[in-house]
Parts: sequence; structure tokens; C-alpha cells
Amino acid sequence: MNIEQLEHVAEVARAGALTKAAEHLHVSASAVSQSISKLEQELGVQIFTRNRQGTVLTADGKNIMKKVDNVLAAIGELKEEANRCTDTLGGELKIGIIPGPINLLIDMVSAYKSDYPNVKVEIHEMGPVKIIEGVENNELDIGLILTSETFGVQHHELVAEELMEGRMVAGVHEHSPLAAFDQLSPQQLIGETFVLYNDDYIKQFAHDTLSPYGPIDILFTTNNTEAIKRAVQSGVAVTLGMDYSFRTRAPYTNQPIIPVEIEGAGSEPLHLAWIRRKDKVPSRRVKEFVKRVRREL
Repeated sequence: MNIEQLEHVAEVARAGALTKAAEHLHVSASAVSQSISKLEQELGVQIFTRNRQGTVLTADGKNIMKKVDNVLAAIGELKEEANRCTDTLGGELKIGIIPGPINLLIDMVSAYKSDYPNVKVEIHEMGPVKIIEGVENNELDIGLILTSETFGVQHHELVAEELMEGRMVAGVHEHSPLAAFDQLSPQQLIGETFVLYNDDYIKQFAHDTLSPYGPIDILFTTNNTEAIKRAVQSGVAVTLGMDYSFRTRAPYTNQPIIPVEIEGAGSEPLHLAWIRRKDKVPSRRVKEFVKRVRREL
């Protein structure tokens, strides 16, 4: 029995299929299959049932999986303790983040790198579904996404810890007549042309908030945040997003987009939260980064 075999068992249990697990582990499906078969032979227990629908844990396999999770978590803690003993921090920190809040992290990442120059930080800006998949598949260490009361039910393998509360606002050009208002009604917004980030929550919010007052004029939806900024800053459209997405700090301020509250927006509280796998002990790299984010936000 070795650590690699335990990692293979854990990944197949999560993925539900040998081929999918092999892709996440960057090895061949046959190598994963042989690894698990040898472990089953050594233990004298069948861990998985293999069929056309996928690879499913047996009753014995479910009990073994609990022990496997505990062992892998203990190994993670051991590695972190070794890092503390040598007082060095290195390796990679891979973060997935929804578009918008990344402008809040620039100074934090810079300070983090000053303290821990041996850590290679990768920030991947993507939609929430991709971030969740990345964390679940161990391709990302942590993710920063919007969460709500329903998150825990839908993604029971993940833990979400709130960092800050936010609300949906309209983003308008600084010289737009709408920028003079402290709050905009859906009736005022329905006559505007919109550019929206291609995100299910934003699109659903636009539909629920505005469609009762008439058809929504959407110029385009895109995952390119720069295209959205240019459209708003040129005055041809209005956008929707979380309030902190429009915060800017000197010296980065350049033709800012003005956030304006929307009357009656958001019945369910939304939070920017960091997510991680429930069965994975956060590394010291993650803990130090999140500690800094909490302090700054």
C-alpha cells in the first residue's frame, strides 16, 4: 500500500469514473485501474463496482473511503508541519476567481509575494461553474465566488467561508444621466441597452428584476470583461454586477464605471466567499493568503 494508491482511490470515488479520474491525475486509465486492483488484492476487499454507468463504491469501499480521506488529510498536515519546521514556504498557489473582484487582490498578491517570494501564484479569472469544477478536481487550491444559502446543498463536497457581503448594482458611464442617482428603479433601467457578463446568476438577476417591466435590450453577453468596460465607458450600454467589481484604487483609476444601487435588488444575501474541498486540509500557502485577504477586505 502506498500514498499514490490512496490518491487514486480518492479521485475515482470523487469522479465516479476511471477515465475522468485519470484525466484529473494526468495518468492513464489503465495505470489507475491497476493501482486500485493491487490495493484491493492487498486488502482482500472490493472497493469499487465497475459497470457501464461508471465506477461506484461498494459498501465496504465507502467505509474504506472514510479512512482514506483521514489518511490523506493527515499526510497534508504532515507536509505543512515540515514546511513550518524549515520556516520556508514554496510551491504553487492556484486561485480561481470570478470576474470583478480581481482588482481588489492586486495589492494583496503583491504583498503576499513580497513575504513569500518562493510561492508561485496563479490567478485564473473564470466563471463560477469552472471554478467549482477546478476546486472539486484539485486543479485549483481555492476559489473566490459568489455564494448564497443554496450553495451548501448544491455542492456538499465543498466548504464556503464568507469574506464580504455584496449586492448587485448597475454600472454606468460617469457622464451618464443615470450616474446622478443614488438609486435606480427597474423602470428607469428597462429602457437602457445592456452588456452582461456571461454568468447564469447575472442573467437570471437581469431577467427577474427587469423583465416584468418590459423586454430587456441586450447588446451582447461575453466573458471578456474588458469588452464590457469599453462598452460602458463609451456610453453605448449599461452593465450589471456586484458592487465591489467597480471599485478602483489609485493608480489604476481610468475612466471609472459608476456603480448605482438598484431599487429592490436582491432578496437573498450574496457573499464573496472562498471555497475549498471539505476533505482537503488547507495548505499553509492557502491559510496565509486567506488571512491576508480577510485582513484587507
